[in-house]
Amino acid sequence: MTSESTPALPYGRVLLKLSGEALMGSQSFGIDAEVVTGIAAQIKDVHELGVEVGVVMGGGNIFRGLAASEKGFDRVSADHMGMLATVINALALQDALENAALNTRVLSAIEMRQVAEPYIKRRAVRHLEKGRVVLFAAGTGNPYFSTDTTAALRAMEIKADVIMKATKVDGVYDADPASVPNAKKFTEISHIDVLTKGLGVMDTTAISLCMDNGVPIIVFDIRESGNIKRAILGEPIGSRIQ
Repeated sequence: MTSESTPALPYGRVLLKLSGEALMGSQSFGIDAEVVTGIAAQIKDVHELGVEVGVVMGGGNIFRGLAASEKGFDRVSADHMGMLATVINALALQDALENAALNTRVLSAIEMRQVAEPYIKRRAVRHLEKGRVVLFAAGTGNPYFSTDTTAALRAMEIKADVIMKATKVDGVYDADPASVPNAKKFTEISHIDVLTKGLGVMDTTAISLCMDNGVPIIVFDIRESGNIKRAILGEPIGSRIQ
C-alpha cells in the first residue's frame, strides 16, 4: 500500500507586510490587544503548515513620519520616530505569538539590544530555518524609506517566495472603493501596471524592487479571519501582483 503524499504548498517562505493600522481594530489610535491576538492565531495556523514566516511591521497606528514632517517636524527625526513605533508594534505581536506557543525573534534595523536583536541577514535566515517567526522592526534603519520598501528589501534578502500585503481592503482597485462604489477590483495585475496606473498599493520604490527581482505580491484583507492561510494555500483571495 502506498501512502498519499501531502501536496506541496505554493509558498515555503513568506514575508507578511503588516500595517500599523491593522493592529488598531476599530480604534483610531494604538493597539487593540484582541486584534493582535487574532492576527497571531492566523500566523500560527500558517506556521503549523510548515511555512517559514517573516513579518515586516508598520507603525502608522502610533506615528507616521511622513505625515509628521508635513506638519513641521524635521523629516529625518520624524522618520526615526516612525521606526521606533514599528518596534513597539513588533513587541506587541511578539508577545501575542509567544502566548500562542510560537518561538519568535524581533530583529531591529536600529540597534537596541535590550529589546531586540540587531538585523543581520544571515541571522534572520537562520532563525527562519529553525522554525522561528521573525519580526522585522525599525524599517530599513534609514529615513526616507517606507516600511513597504522595507518589506520588498527584506523579502529579497531572505529569498521569500511572496510578499503578503495585509490591508483593510480586499485587494487592488482602480479607485478607492470606500469613496467610489463601482471601483474595479483586479484579480491579477502586473507590477508595471500598478506603477503606470498610479495605484496606491505600495510605494513606487517597493513595487519597482519587486518588479526588478520577480517577487509577487498578494494584497488581501487581514480583517477576515483565516485569510492568511487561504492565501498561503493558493486560494483566489485578494489581488495578485506579478
